[in-house]
Amino acid sequence: MREEIKYKKVKIKEDLEMTIFPLGKYSKLFEIDDIESEKYGEATIQILEAKRYEYELSNNLYQLKGNGDTCFSSQSKLSNRGTITPGNYVGTLELFITKEGENEIPFYLEVLATKFNSEQDFDESYRRNYRFMIESITEKCTELLMQANSPVNQYFESDFNKQNKTLYQRFSFIKSIVNSNEFEESVQKIITSPKTNWINQENIVDIRSIKRFTNKNIKGLLKGNNRISLPKTHNLYLKNKLKSIPLKINSYRQEVSVDNPENRFIKHALQTYLQFCEECKYVFKDNSKDQKEAEYLTRKLGAFLNNSFFKYISRPITLKLNSPSLQRKSGYRQVLKSWLMFDLASKLTWLGGEDIYKSGKRDIATLYEYWLFFILYDLFKEKFQLNQLEHEDKTHNHLFEVTKDGLNLIIKSGQHTALSGSKLIMNRVLNIKFSFNRTFSGSKNSFPKSGSWTTAMRPDYTLSVWPAGLKEFKNDKGEKTAEEQEKIIHIHFDAKYKVNHFKIKSNSKNLEDFSKKQTQKELDNIKKEERAGVYKNADLLKMHAYKDAIRRTGGAYILYPGNKETRFKGFHELIPGLGAFSLNPANQKKDILALSSFIDDVIEHLVNRASQRENIAIKSYKIHKKERNELNVKIPESIIPDDTFVLVGFHKGGEHYNWIRENELYNIRTGVRSGAVPLNSKILQVKYILLYTENREISSDIWKVIEDAPNVYSQNDMENNSLKVKYINPDGNYIVFNIKKVEVDFDNAKWDISKLIDKQEDHEKGAPFAVTLTELMKVKITPIFRQ
Repeated sequence: MREEIKYKKVKIKEDLEMTIFPLGKYSKLFEIDDIESEKYGEATIQILEAKRYEYELSNNLYQLKGNGDTCFSSQSKLSNRGTITPGNYVGTLELFITKEGENEIPFYLEVLATKFNSEQDFDESYRRNYRFMIESITEKCTELLMQANSPVNQYFESDFNKQNKTLYQRFSFIKSIVNSNEFEESVQKIITSPKTNWINQENIVDIRSIKRFTNKNIKGLLKGNNRISLPKTHNLYLKNKLKSIPLKINSYRQEVSVDNPENRFIKHALQTYLQFCEECKYVFKDNSKDQKEAEYLTRKLGAFLNNSFFKYISRPITLKLNSPSLQRKSGYRQVLKSWLMFDLASKLTWLGGEDIYKSGKRDIATLYEYWLFFILYDLFKEKFQLNQLEHEDKTHNHLFEVTKDGLNLIIKSGQHTALSGSKLIMNRVLNIKFSFNRTFSGSKNSFPKSGSWTTAMRPDYTLSVWPAGLKEFKNDKGEKTAEEQEKIIHIHFDAKYKVNHFKIKSNSKNLEDFSKKQTQKELDNIKKEERAGVYKNADLLKMHAYKDAIRRTGGAYILYPGNKETRFKGFHELIPGLGAFSLNPANQKKDILALSSFIDDVIEHLVNRASQRENIAIKSYKIHKKERNELNVKIPESIIPDDTFVLVGFHKGGEHYNWIRENELYNIRTGVRSGAVPLNSKILQVKYILLYTENREISSDIWKVIEDAPNVYSQNDMENNSLKVKYINPDGNYIVFNIKKVEVDFDNAKWDISKLIDKQEDHEKGAPFAVTLTELMKVKITPIFRQ
């Protein structure tokens, strides 16, 4: 039972004591008894991660030292005092008490995980969640190794003679299997309700006890030794003249036996576990926490094998792994699974595992990041049928590779691994890629390629989605083209183990004055903390950085071991957005379901071709693919020059121009006759009309179209005065614009229309044509100022 204490005084040796006590409001100190310490392989004195503790040694000649930044001596002259700061590392913290000229004395503290919110239940937070993540990774690795395409045809023996840096990692895998409640319960089920067989047991019995003679009994009656004579009167009735019978003969009967292939396998599995733990015990450092863990497992397995049940079971000759009892019977099935996991895990190395398995001291934040990788790996692989694997830009067939040390899991923090594939979703084929540690390089001249437009960034996990059917390059399935055409979208996730509660305060319109005051105070406090080097909103700002710096990012979200989901939308739609999702090992199924539902909503949104995001992406591509334009002239503020069309229209002068000016109408002939204008979207969308006439190709005569769309009139309409004004000599069908003279929109600018005419292909003299306002402004005549 874990007990909270105010301080702890530990006797190290005759002339030395060490006192440790917590610093700060939230720091706590605990102690467990020796029995519980041995059971769980934990140190008796226990502290909390990310908290501070002070220590003092009773003798000034001694000092306390630790690895890295976990232990600091006091700033004063007294080196026997200082602070202990475990950071985000959990497990057994090994410290050393030193004195010049003497050997180091090891001192152990157990650092408990606290971020898994369990109502201050540190047993659940540390033992359950930490062990759950270890076992989940072990089980996932085993599952992957047992797949058809895994490289398991190689066989590797554990070499205990080498100083294998992954030995503790392997031992941790084994311990998670053997030390589980499921394993213990399975062994007890086998002992209490074993698989049995009926066998013929041969015994020598008194011939008078045989009640019914079988063929074997009769043969024994005739051939048995140690015979006794029969009375002469018996021979009168026996045709074969049997004169004697044996006193005892062999009798056969069926008995229940537990010595069968299934139980032999169970005994073999337990002996294999025991041998491995014994080997580890002799390799680990003397009196270390690792050695104590191995000793505990050795005693535990030895207790199982000392049960009388196993005394009647012989050694196996062959392993009958296809036995229905092994594969189906409760207890046997679990042990078979554990043995397969044990066999594979003992051959497995994981270079990335050095970050979380290192002689008892584990970086639980990195462990949480790896655990999340396997959670997301399973989620996205199943949801989108992803089947192509890349690692460090090289194609792989599996998450494992064969090395001289065994089967290495290629996942490692800081190295890029990606899983990709294609799927038909609601009549649209999408390419999908799930990336771990993908780096988006930063370069100011890399647009429109992928990456960041400032510094390089590397989210923990990235889900990239783009439509299939784009131009493909080597091994990219159109990803490069999708980046350049703004058709790809990235959703980023970051593992934030250190976050306890993710909450963002936002202002309320209904409480505007109060919120403004409170917000101002909050911002002032944040500013003071930032000046002191404390960044309260660092995690939120990191998500903003991903969203705003990495091109084509649709959302950035925190994954943390809390209990709350928070999401914000950039505009009216699901993405772009920011937020946080809780993914707690204790609530794994519920949390994964919530994240999966969100991903479904994202994909449904991406399939929607009429979404605002899709509309913006298409227009963004159209805008950015053009060469840069520069327009430093006066134009109306409400218009976009590249999207505003101007009709350059010819008039015949005199009577024709007077008709235009007096009626505020301009007409163009349509059809196939000479001078007719073919209709197109530019003509129908013109917002301005610039007029010019014969020999006057420099003009400032610009008019504004005052209706959204022009009117179409036939020659008959024009002749019958449908315009309510008489037109001069109508000839064909016409489009008529309602116009009004522009007064100040363009500051009385003049334009050289001849330069525009020269750029028109196959231009017929006098035929109207449309240009953008940007093109028009390029031929604006700049006045020459003279002094």
